[in-house]
Amino acid sequence: MEQATGRLLPIYGSELFDTPKVAYVPDGNSAAPSSYVLGPGDEVRLQVWGGVDFDGTLTIDRNGQVAIPRAGVVTLAGVREKDVESALRAQLGKTFTNFDLNANLGRLRSVQVYVVGQAQRPGTFTLSSLSTLVNAVFASGGPNANGSMRNIELRRGGSKVTTLDLYNFIGSGDKSGDVALQAGDVIVIPPVGPRVAITGALDQAAIYELKGSQTSLSSILALSGGVPTLAATSKALVERVVPGQNPPRQVQDVKLDAQGLGLPLQDGDIVTLLNISPAFANAVTLQGNVAAPLRYRWFPGMKLRDLIPEKDALITPNYYQRKNLLVQTLDGDRGIQAIDATGTAGADVDSARKAGATLSDRVRSMVDQINWDYAVIERLDRDQLKTTLIPFSPGKLLLSGDESQNLELQPGDVVTVLSQKDLKLPVLRQTRLVRLEGEVAAAGLYEVKPGETLRQLIERVGGLTPQAYVFGTAIDRESVRKKQQENLDQLIRRLESQQQSQISFLIANRTNVDAVVLQQQQLLARSQIQSLRTLRSDGRIALELDPKQQTVVALPDLPLEDGDHILVPSTPGFVSVTGAVNNENVFIYRTGKTVADVAQAAGLREEADQDQMFVLRADGSIVTRGDAGGGFFGGGFDKLALMPGDTLVVPEKLDRETTRNFVVRQLKDFTQILSQFGLGIAAIKVIQGL
Repeated sequence: MEQATGRLLPIYGSELFDTPKVAYVPDGNSAAPSSYVLGPGDEVRLQVWGGVDFDGTLTIDRNGQVAIPRAGVVTLAGVREKDVESALRAQLGKTFTNFDLNANLGRLRSVQVYVVGQAQRPGTFTLSSLSTLVNAVFASGGPNANGSMRNIELRRGGSKVTTLDLYNFIGSGDKSGDVALQAGDVIVIPPVGPRVAITGALDQAAIYELKGSQTSLSSILALSGGVPTLAATSKALVERVVPGQNPPRQVQDVKLDAQGLGLPLQDGDIVTLLNISPAFANAVTLQGNVAAPLRYRWFPGMKLRDLIPEKDALITPNYYQRKNLLVQTLDGDRGIQAIDATGTAGADVDSARKAGATLSDRVRSMVDQINWDYAVIERLDRDQLKTTLIPFSPGKLLLSGDESQNLELQPGDVVTVLSQKDLKLPVLRQTRLVRLEGEVAAAGLYEVKPGETLRQLIERVGGLTPQAYVFGTAIDRESVRKKQQENLDQLIRRLESQQQSQISFLIANRTNVDAVVLQQQQLLARSQIQSLRTLRSDGRIALELDPKQQTVVALPDLPLEDGDHILVPSTPGFVSVTGAVNNENVFIYRTGKTVADVAQAAGLREEADQDQMFVLRADGSIVTRGDAGGGFFGGGFDKLALMPGDTLVVPEKLDRETTRNFVVRQLKDFTQILSQFGLGIAAIKVIQGL
């Protein structure tokens, strides 16, 4: 049947014997039933008091008798448990008067039975005398693949005592064919009878054994609970072997009505129940960014507004779940607490910034914003058997009440409402949130208008504070950060490849190179590349501001993007110097302080590369000697006036052709790295440490 069905079907009821046999062993400590018949080997506990006293255990001998002191012999074999006391009382009454007694069974005997035929483990079994035919069948592991489950015989003294149908036991717990065992009983499991397979839309697809009058389709389906609800009643398939036909296999259709269910089945039949159609006759589906994505009842004349009656139907359940979680988050998230603490004594700046970031993330993720311009109806074109898309505007439907968008629905339609994340919208319709911090009249998280610039936003929130340092204004942008990081990663990969080529060249020509030195150089070069991998762009945009302008007017007309982080710092009172100097430090800013002044105060080391010095401006821009012109202490660059927050960078000369400075030589110029990848002072220190 596996060849015909394409699957290995189990034999109905075989899984019952997968359970360990101890689960079907009678409890030897339980009380014997009143109908239990005593036999040789059983123990009787007898207590007598009154005119005579006796307390002891009597064992029935092979003659079926027990001997009671001073009272004689009593035959108990064949006596039922409920009659034991009366039998003993009658025997004692012949000798004694004025007494009373109590008798109960002690340890019970064992019986030896034989299981033969098509059993999993045929043989001799020693079982409790409480065991029945079912216990013996389970002790043998049940019928094997060729054994019958419906005609198991119990033979005693050469005669058939009963026939057990395990289907009745499995299906309904009927043990009417089950009887108590006696010593010497023989259980015979005959070969299996005719079989049929039931498969398809059935929970218990299996191979079933036919028996006598139980050959109809309905009688077999009854074993698994009847006709399944999900089976199509209009049609089922019966594959049958018809001897004499060529080929002998034939298929016929059967309805699962009274006539079809009465169909007599034959050995080898395969019945396939077909599933009902998964299509819904009167349903439409609503999915996507909606409150309740479900199938809904369709009715004639149903339109979109019947399915989506109001705007609240587009608020997803996640919104309320996230909102409810805020009650728990407020107590445990220090960043959230910092929102309440802003402006109070001892408020931590980092915590406040974390609070701003948390607020921004929460506003973005709290609700999935609707795409009000486009939603779609998917409809099956039954003529061409293809899906057609019918777009509509949720905004016009629900916000404007445009009846032209209130389209009529058909059974089977799937209505999908999209969010702004699903399709990229025009800039004018996108929600843009920016963080504005520092020396502004009202720092906070703002939704910017289409095309709104940095200058316009600051003016809208009330302008700058008197302490604002416009020249140091910083804008970090996510799109810029990604591009800068991409370029930096690409540069590092190129440097790594060049480094490997350089090492390979030195190895191939190492006649004059010490092996230990070469190995150290290799490790150092790898360490330098790894240090470069730690660099991360912050996405800062160099605003190239006029250092002499300290008003909002100095800010460029830069349109803002979603996710921009704007920081207007207070005026710093220092300038910095880093690199090949004796005093790498910060110096108090004074008006008119030049590059030469700071270089002289810091003290240039011998290996300082004066031609490659540059200034990292507070606005993120870079000024090199080539930009300003002139030579050391005599040109435009040296006379360049520094602004608060500027940093003078003094690189080292690279005059040694060693693997140690290989990576730095490939970088060529610090200013190129900083300008292309938006790296700050921390990154300068990493590069200088290579």
